[in-house]
Amino acid sequence: MYTILKKKKLSDVTNEMVLEAPHVARKARSGQFVIVRIDERSERIPLTIADYDRAAGTITILFQEVGKSTMQLGTLEEGDHILTCAGPLGNPTRVDKYGTVVCVGGGVGVAPIFPIARDLKEAGNTIISIIGARTRQLLIWEDRMRTVSDELIVCTDDGSYGRKALVTEPLKEVLEQRHVDRVWAVGPAVMMKFVALTTKPHNIPTVVSLNPIMVDGTGMCGCCRVLISGQVRFVCVEGPQFDAHEVDWENLLMRMQYYKDEERLAVEYWKEHRCRLEQAEQEAEEEKHRHG
Repeated sequence: MYTILKKKKLSDVTNEMVLEAPHVARKARSGQFVIVRIDERSERIPLTIADYDRAAGTITILFQEVGKSTMQLGTLEEGDHILTCAGPLGNPTRVDKYGTVVCVGGGVGVAPIFPIARDLKEAGNTIISIIGARTRQLLIWEDRMRTVSDELIVCTDDGSYGRKALVTEPLKEVLEQRHVDRVWAVGPAVMMKFVALTTKPHNIPTVVSLNPIMVDGTGMCGCCRVLISGQVRFVCVEGPQFDAHEVDWENLLMRMQYYKDEERLAVEYWKEHRCRLEQAEQEAEEEKHRHG
């Protein structure tokens, strides 16, 4: 069992949790992930390690409540437990002194780009960070990103905070005006696709962290397969970071839509079941007071 030591609501749908997981914290590095399971009947949820504290034996995860399992995870509070937390999984970020590096984070992707930017900064690189979200309410970890960036550009799609733009707009300007040696990007698949299209004409090495459908996390199920330069690769054991210019983005985006109908039905069923459970608990409490 893994205890939730801290929980923070970053928005209506975004949660930050600190888990007591000493065996994961001891080995965790930037770019890696864990797979958590709430209870014995829960599905396995892959979540990037957003931060870790080896001395305290803790890891930090962030997630948006977009499906049944993440909605259920969002109902847990400090002091509650999750059944399993497997990791660290995947290959860590390849950190070196490259020169000037642009780190791009979109949505909850800002959280996993943070430890990458931190490690690259500690290796002696100049870090230009570009972070974005749909609205100000969904923007996360701006303060943390400032601590590891030499320059920070903040965007929102609706212009409610920072610059009204998609992250690719300031990225294009930076590439045209500055010498850049590497680009890292983490966020929604479609965002990373357009980051790749933005950097390719400049021949700048670009690394993305992929987030396909995943089940076991050990390379056995094959659900997380992607096409890299036309070859099948498994994200859980060969990634999650790949050369953005070698990813078959259309194949990835298509595969990520496979179970949308099932996901919608699972959410509807869970909400209905939870509503019935809450109603039964309320009726039991009222009955208790009547006979109290």
